[in-house]
Amino acid sequence: MKILSASQIRLADQFTIENEPISSIDLMERASEAFVSWFTGQFKKKDEVLAVCGTGNNGGDGLAISRMLLAGGYKVKVAIAGDTAKGSEDFKTNLRRLEKLSVVVYDTSDTDFQTNIIIDALFGSGLSRPVTGGLADLIKKINDSEAEVVAVDIPSGLYCDDPSKGDAIVEADNVVTFQLPKLAFLLPENGRFVKNWATVDIGLNTEFISSQDSNFQLIELGLVREKLKKRPKFFHKGQAGKALLVTGSKGKMGAAVLCAKACLRSGVGLLEVHIPEIGNTILQTAVPEAMVLLDKDDVISETMDGQEYDAIGFGPGLGTEEQTYSALRNYLENQKTPVVIDADALNLISLHPDLLNLIPPNSILTPHPGEFKRLAGSWADDFQRLKMQVDFSTRNKVIIILKNAHSSISLPNGSVFFNSTGNPGMATGGSGDVLTGIITGLLSQGYSPQDSSTMGVYIHGLAGDLASKRSSEEGLIASDIIEFLPNAFKKIRENS
Repeated sequence: MKILSASQIRLADQFTIENEPISSIDLMERASEAFVSWFTGQFKKKDEVLAVCGTGNNGGDGLAISRMLLAGGYKVKVAIAGDTAKGSEDFKTNLRRLEKLSVVVYDTSDTDFQTNIIIDALFGSGLSRPVTGGLADLIKKINDSEAEVVAVDIPSGLYCDDPSKGDAIVEADNVVTFQLPKLAFLLPENGRFVKNWATVDIGLNTEFISSQDSNFQLIELGLVREKLKKRPKFFHKGQAGKALLVTGSKGKMGAAVLCAKACLRSGVGLLEVHIPEIGNTILQTAVPEAMVLLDKDDVISETMDGQEYDAIGFGPGLGTEEQTYSALRNYLENQKTPVVIDADALNLISLHPDLLNLIPPNSILTPHPGEFKRLAGSWADDFQRLKMQVDFSTRNKVIIILKNAHSSISLPNGSVFFNSTGNPGMATGGSGDVLTGIITGLLSQGYSPQDSSTMGVYIHGLAGDLASKRSSEEGLIASDIIEFLPNAFKKIRENS
């Protein structure tokens, strides 16, 4: 799914109006019906609803939504902020339609905000300046209320494509956005304003959307299902790839175990794990399916030469000792195909930037925000961080997976994919080690670095979602993600 800018979405609206053809008021009606369909699936008629509307088209949506909910038996009170005489034409049309129902429309200054649900329809995606004055006070009233807040298309005061300015932004519990998600929804700094979001199809012209240039896309089930290979009847382990994981050190062998198990559960045919000798019993016992290559030291200090692998993953539990830096350097100097780099291997690159020049093109780096900051420097906001991530990928010809709620995957060509699976329960030690194993396993099976990355984060998040349904988010641990990897693959294959 493409992620378009606010200006591109307006063009999509206009193209649909002109070429379907459909009037703007009827398109607003269709959007409002889509919102109401979502809303009635979430909330019962016993709930009291307050719709807070501006006088632009977002407010027009709010009025149409109120009319439809009233017709459906919901208890709805409507309050308008601003001069209705100066409202948009579609706003005025919907106000007349609502007034025909003999509904009392309140001014927001006279409104009681003690209600179960507030529908935020003050401002839409076209906002380009901070909200101030009385409208800012109104947003504070919404945020201070105990009601559940549902925003129409976007929380009022939030910018789509740039860092938002000022404090007057609606903190929405749910956002029902039209057709496509907004870039702002996917960035951590906006988490308090967009706690949950859902897209509803309002019938914008799909050919026009497809024709629009965008560097941003959302990874969805259909994309992963399309990429996932089917194994032929006479498939054997040699065709499923041979992978090497370079992991572990004294006290950190758990990372090696998690990474290895995840790699195996992702379908690799043969797996070898280069670990310190001290971890031999641990790994041979915990992961009998893996073959072990033993280093003479308590940390990785050697390079295992004379073997060829379809993919190599570095990092979980490595440590950052000088001898490990030398071993990593030797490995990279002799590696021509893309590798996966995580955890302490990333920290070694931060400590020894000369390693950057040795990383094969299209390799996959999987930092969390702290690791990326050590690699690339600090940022003022998440939009700047995203730009730095893209610059790092294009400059160094690598793929960066910046792990977060919506992990962002930047490619050397400047494109960015955002993940749509996962949950807060996955914020637990070892979860990143599991991701490294998954991606290394996919890469070894002949998936491209791009597909290994996009599929890997989606499958990782989906396994976490399935695991959390059994264990709860609080009870989820990294091993649970591995346990549910088979279920994740099965779910992706369903109906394919």
